[in-house]
Amino acid sequence: MLPQPVGWDLTASLVVAALVLGYLLGSIPFGLILTRFAGLGDIRSIGSGNIGATNVLRTGNKKLAAATLIGDALKGTVAVLVAGHLWGPEAAIFAGLGAFLGHIFSIWLRFKGGKGVATYLGVLIGLAWPIALLFAVVWIAVAYISRYSSLAALVASVVVPIVLFAIGDIPKGLLFAVLSLILIVKHRANIGRLLGGTESRIGQKG
Repeated sequence: MLPQPVGWDLTASLVVAALVLGYLLGSIPFGLILTRFAGLGDIRSIGSGNIGATNVLRTGNKKLAAATLIGDALKGTVAVLVAGHLWGPEAAIFAGLGAFLGHIFSIWLRFKGGKGVATYLGVLIGLAWPIALLFAVVWIAVAYISRYSSLAALVASVVVPIVLFAIGDIPKGLLFAVLSLILIVKHRANIGRLLGGTESRIGQKG
């Protein structure tokens, strides 16, 4: 059963604390760290130049790609759970926003980063895990049919806020509407390649 929608009575200082906590956790660039430790150089120099799991997969190392996916998701989940434990469910929402922004605008990468899909999912797991399962099902279905990771992420991210609004969870619906909009903007180049038929497929190197 999903948690009940929360109110909005946080103090400004707790909002800032939750955002900062989430941002710092979200800023950890797992894809870059793991590939460098593995001796594969700078992941930003291959494929799409992204630091996420899909681009790490283009190195041919499935284990590193899986580790990147898990790390990028967990930082979102941990941010939400820690903030929720310390300051309550309202703070968890702001921490989720901070984690997502930290991933795509990492302080360690001169405010650049990934496109946010794994961290989006991690935040969703922490805030509404049944909807995270729905996200995963939609992603897998679209990816299996199309072999496009970007298309699967875009479709799944559109579904999430619609479902949250439909079940009456307005605070989380608003959060994920914002996150989905940012995610779509970050994928604008992918959308152009999808329309042009030049987007890389899952598992494709280069």
